[in-house]
Amino acid sequence: MAKPGNIMPLPPLALYIHFPWCLRKCPYCDFNSHELPRDLDVSAYVDALIADFSRQYPSAGDRPIASIFIGGGTPSLLPGDAVARLLAAIGELAPLVEGAEITLEANPGAADAGHFSAYRDSGVNRLSIGVQSFDEGSLKALGRIHGRADAVAAFQTARQAGFGNINLDLMFGLPHQTQEAAMADLRMAMGLGPEHLSWYQLTLEPNTPFSQAPPSLPDEDSLYDIQETGLEFLASSGMERYEVSAFSRPGRECRHNLNYWEFGDYLGIGAGAHGKLTLGGGQVRRNWKERHPRRYLTAPQAEAGRRGLGTEDLILEFMMNALRLRRGFALPLFEARTGLPLSRIEVSLRKAMDKGLLESLPGFVLPTELGFRFLNDLIGFFEAPA
Repeated sequence: MAKPGNIMPLPPLALYIHFPWCLRKCPYCDFNSHELPRDLDVSAYVDALIADFSRQYPSAGDRPIASIFIGGGTPSLLPGDAVARLLAAIGELAPLVEGAEITLEANPGAADAGHFSAYRDSGVNRLSIGVQSFDEGSLKALGRIHGRADAVAAFQTARQAGFGNINLDLMFGLPHQTQEAAMADLRMAMGLGPEHLSWYQLTLEPNTPFSQAPPSLPDEDSLYDIQETGLEFLASSGMERYEVSAFSRPGRECRHNLNYWEFGDYLGIGAGAHGKLTLGGGQVRRNWKERHPRRYLTAPQAEAGRRGLGTEDLILEFMMNALRLRRGFALPLFEARTGLPLSRIEVSLRKAMDKGLLESLPGFVLPTELGFRFLNDLIGFFEAPA
């Protein structure tokens, strides 16, 4: 860990807000999400979020908030006035960077024109729409509550509401999915004209219905073909792959996620939300909130846990994030974010370069094409010996 008294410059500060309810839990999802209760008091949850933020923000050192991300769950179940009240309260408690990116996640099965217009009026300036697929059979297999027409309508409704910055979430490697079907999804997505695309492989996460009764998924060769063909198509469509599973038009990268990948700081409010803060004396701390929504509502200002990051944690977590970026990272960023000298990773950097997984430019380190493809192998060079 950095020596006591080391003055680490404070990184940018973001805010993550978790809304933990959905109309129905999808069988592949391992996020902290729960089916929407009939007796949900939205106003009480907003009150809890505001109380949570009011307690946490002073520990962040009065930094302005550079981005806000309202995720879930299905935040588009929130009424517009609830989002407006929440964002207004945050703005009264903390300054926001001018032009701060404010994202809200929306599901096509829980979206309407009134909500979208109200979100825009409240200050939300970016939507992330969880499409996952445009294929009716795939959507059914994934347990989604929307169809292809709903997904298209949600995008068009967002445009009509004035959103000029929209992300689409899309998965591949779906049950029984062929390369042709995966490419049809991509063509449909690009035909809508989003500014950003999150395109990632379906994985079977522990403790989900899919992990307990696995569906038939494409084999490794098929997945490779899908990914390679998809990457070529997205590049030809003008989408830059700036992170492992994130693609954008020039200048439309997700600023909130970039802050994660550059090992910036963030507060997390809401049931199960996590945060990371750089403190005085070269300390970096993670904390998290109570996962169960009803228990969170009884004590929103309490932490469920916290831990300080030791030297090995700092190195590994920085590299796990920074090497997800295609451009890699500037060498001074490592010292600025961790408080550690570059000498702590020089040997590992050299070994990864010798294996052809990393390359260096003046003042920069970035994954090679091979390293980007085999990212877990690359990150393994920075793990502490067992």
